[in-house]
Amino acid sequence: MKKLPSFLLLVSSLFVACTTTPDEYFSLTTLNCNLIFGFAGRGMEYELANPSVKLVDEKTMATATMTRAEVIDAKIETIETNFEKVKALSITDETKEMINAALALYEFVLPIYKNEYKQLASIYDKKASAEEIAGMEKTIREKYAEKFEKLYNAVHTKGLAYAEKNGIKVQNVNPVPD
Repeated sequence: MKKLPSFLLLVSSLFVACTTTPDEYFSLTTLNCNLIFGFAGRGMEYELANPSVKLVDEKTMATATMTRAEVIDAKIETIETNFEKVKALSITDETKEMINAALALYEFVLPIYKNEYKQLASIYDKKASAEEIAGMEKTIREKYAEKFEKLYNAVHTKGLAYAEKNGIKVQNVNPVPD
């Protein structure tokens, strides 16, 4: 009985490997990383300072501003989902560097979102002083921005090379994270 599930897992992973197109590899590894553009910088700071709204009543279409904790939880959920998709990709000689670069980026940012950014969201939601918020943002930026930029740029460098090799048209809009 134990052999059946592992056999099904093997068959399903082979099916995924055989059906994943170069466009899908590129989308899952490289384009999805754009969702964390601005990490440890102005982008994330802006997101927390100006949170989105959520629908609270479908009948009246009433909305409410999201708490910062909700903003971070949504970001974490998206990152975890995308991270799992990348981990599920079959690694080939052609995709290895691109996949590994994306995995390294997700492995780096996820714990920071779960720790420092959750703490920052908490102080926002508790209506901490502007100085306390700015201080924590500065700490995050100084501690993590440089490494994030290196990892983010590695994903895009490897991803763009893969796209070019596979004839995937790419428009590079944000060449430098902020």
